[in-house]
Amino acid sequence: MKKLDYYVLDVFTVQRYTGNQLSVVYTPEELSLEQYHQISREFGYSETSFVHYSDVSGALEVRSFTPAGFEVNGAGHNLLGAVILALLKDWDIFKTQGAAKWVAINGTPIPVNISEKDGHPFVAMKQRPAEILGNVPHARIAEAIGLDVASVGVNGWESKVVKTEVSHLMVPIKDTNTLIHAIPNKALLKALSEEYDFDGFYLFSTEASAKGYLASTRFFNPGIGIDEDPATGTAAGPLTGYLEKLEYVQKNKDHIIFQGEQTGHPSEIHVRVEDDGIMVSGSSVIVMEGSIYV
Repeated sequence: MKKLDYYVLDVFTVQRYTGNQLSVVYTPEELSLEQYHQISREFGYSETSFVHYSDVSGALEVRSFTPAGFEVNGAGHNLLGAVILALLKDWDIFKTQGAAKWVAINGTPIPVNISEKDGHPFVAMKQRPAEILGNVPHARIAEAIGLDVASVGVNGWESKVVKTEVSHLMVPIKDTNTLIHAIPNKALLKALSEEYDFDGFYLFSTEASAKGYLASTRFFNPGIGIDEDPATGTAAGPLTGYLEKLEYVQKNKDHIIFQGEQTGHPSEIHVRVEDDGIMVSGSSVIVMEGSIYV
């Protein structure tokens, strides 16, 4: 029997018991695939990250799984929370790196920038430039999210499959009140994602908010066991890139995407489009830590 240290963080927030919950397990050596699945299922959060520092790569190595046993890639809350944890615990994960810092998700290097805001560590992760892969008819989407077809679409925008690290469907909703009342049909959502070859559904409204958010959003990905996610960095990047292509946002300008209100875990995802990619940023706080046995 082995004892492993674990931590639970709230990600894309600086306030405990908000943001997106993430369990992080420190694994000095690789576990079996079955053990990764069992531990992720035991925690039950949308994702669990397993981390260790590699002397071979000279970087923090991260693998992430959903409770349904799917391995997750990309620069989202699963990676952000792991990096913030390392900073909060003073793990020297950049000791052999120069000015250009990076970590690895499932072996893929992800550039990160480290800073501080209001006394909290702040991490920016660079995703690749947004790529539009296709579109899905509004009538099909409306049926799957329990809205009438007139509620899907705004400004003539289509629902597009967009990819930076992961492919998600961007779904414009006419206003935030309508967004709140979307009721996902898991079976129909899964069927659509399989038919059009993408992962999750990112519903968004750009209706003006008192806090000046770029968009209010909701995310559904029942295909990998996520009914609704409180914050989704791998979808916020594609959305920002899509809105830049629509000339709704400008490059090199900071924005905040709001997500998670319907789950009781409000989150703020900082985003910025640059020439060579999309920066997705935020902070995290530790809410629990302890040991698990395998």
